[in-house]
Amino acid sequence: MSGCATPQLRGTGDLGLVIERATGSVLVVDTTAREKLARITGLGDLSHASAVFSRDARYAYVFGRDGGLTRVDILRNEIAGRTVQAGNAIGGAISQDGRWVAVSNYEPGGVRIFDARTLELVADIPAEYGNGQRSKVIGLVDAPGQRFVFSLYEAGQTWVVEFADPDNPVIHKFTGIGRLPYDALLTPDGRWYLAGLFGEDGMALLDLWDLEAGVRRILPDYGRGDEKLPVYKMPHLEGWAVAGDLAFVPAVGRHAVLVVDMNTWEQVDTIPVHGQPVFVMARPDGRQVWVNFAYPDNDRIQVIDTRERTIMATLQPGPGVLHMEFTPRGSEVWVSVRDADALVIYDTASLEERTRLEAAKPSGIFFTDRAHRIGL
Repeated sequence: MSGCATPQLRGTGDLGLVIERATGSVLVVDTTAREKLARITGLGDLSHASAVFSRDARYAYVFGRDGGLTRVDILRNEIAGRTVQAGNAIGGAISQDGRWVAVSNYEPGGVRIFDARTLELVADIPAEYGNGQRSKVIGLVDAPGQRFVFSLYEAGQTWVVEFADPDNPVIHKFTGIGRLPYDALLTPDGRWYLAGLFGEDGMALLDLWDLEAGVRRILPDYGRGDEKLPVYKMPHLEGWAVAGDLAFVPAVGRHAVLVVDMNTWEQVDTIPVHGQPVFVMARPDGRQVWVNFAYPDNDRIQVIDTRERTIMATLQPGPGVLHMEFTPRGSEVWVSVRDADALVIYDTASLEERTRLEAAKPSGIFFTDRAHRIGL
């Protein structure tokens, strides 16, 4: 595999990126042909990395743990721009119109917003609270109305930034949402922002259609308050599965997936699973939910039938399953298996393994259909 001098005459709708966390590299993959197209190196520390895509799905923006923001051309298979914008970053988002890329930072705490084409800094929003202290920022998402939403870990706050006018951003601050929000998500319709709380039970819910209503607490039994198990890895809330009016939620420190009615935001069921869930992800049609687990049960995946709310299969792709990503219409799912240095591809109808591809310690998998979805 090598970079090419000129772009292929092709679309990008069936392309994607796979993070190779140990080598600071990414793979460009073709989901139709089930093959690797190129390996791109020089992206810095990718031990905790994520990616978003430009509106035309040609460019990926990769957020590295070292504060690196890298613009990758997935047709030329090369880096098209890079800046190290902070000391410790945790993720990012791209604006509704694709003009701005925002990065959430641990050090220094805050959000920095860049021109998506040039990577020039256009706004710096320090996450200040108390007596000038700075908080780590988590759960950064894009939202309709040219907005970015994120939470402050130490401060226990959620901020909504209106960015229609980059010279005069408007910030709405919601305080007292709960102790130590550790991750957050936006529902697929772009309305509800939910932050999980590490320091206490429950979650914080913000209705982006009605900011004046403020943040309210939901799911009082969700969290660590009555934990009996050690928490080896906190679940990723962006991996919540939404199927119809139900959300399938990873239970913190428990061998369970919770089922939540999104009309009332109350728990309606509990599904026992193999281990502590990390990602709980729905096939695009909502008919299945795929679950992976924290150590020491991270060699397996379980598939939930969303109508019956039961486990329909347990698969063993190998040690160190870190992430899953469905092809755009859900016919297949790609699974990163870090400790086997492999990408494992399953047919979601038969649940049979289709093929394996070599990858160097793969972690996050990001397909270009994310370019057209809210909050990812």
